[in-house]
Amino acid sequence: MTKSKSNKQWLQSQNQDFYVKKARELNFRSRAVYKLMEINQKDRLIKPNHCIVDLGASPGSWSQYLSSIVNSHGQIIAIDILPIEPIKHVKFISGDFADENVQKKCLRQVGNNGVDLVISDMAPNLSGIKEVDQCRNIALAELVYDFCTQILKPGGDLLIKLFEGEGTQGYRELLKQKFDKVLMRKPKASRDKSREFYILARSFRL
Repeated sequence: MTKSKSNKQWLQSQNQDFYVKKARELNFRSRAVYKLMEINQKDRLIKPNHCIVDLGASPGSWSQYLSSIVNSHGQIIAIDILPIEPIKHVKFISGDFADENVQKKCLRQVGNNGVDLVISDMAPNLSGIKEVDQCRNIALAELVYDFCTQILKPGGDLLIKLFEGEGTQGYRELLKQKFDKVLMRKPKASRDKSREFYILARSFRL
């Protein structure tokens, strides 16, 4: 199959996608918003007064949804190496989350109060080699875990995307060391062929 034919098929599939159409109708920047929306409706993660960090935020649909709930009563900090068009009530930090200086900027922005929720829809740059990509995914998730131990308030939550495969069970066990509950979520908006799922870790302990 030629690249142009493959791209054409992807565009056709994208334009017919229920969640893509719905996102466009409601002016959300990507279909991914419906993954967070479904999880929030089930688990009631987001409150108006929350301080929330959105990792891998570009193009910004998750931050858009957060902003509609948190408004000016809380604080939303979005981080991504890719640019994001401004969103009301959202502070954007440009840079690679894996860069320690970017994490320090976020910690300074939050101050001593800590955050109520960290959400991560990040994925590593994919090589196409399943084993390599899975290792990168788990390594990135471990960075997020380390970051959470520095920035979450006691009782705070983490929502993070993973790909099913080697290392995911070990990661769940790691989370159990610091969180009271570790739950799995597979939103309907996740594509059928995707190995992605989300882990919701609740009630952080110092």
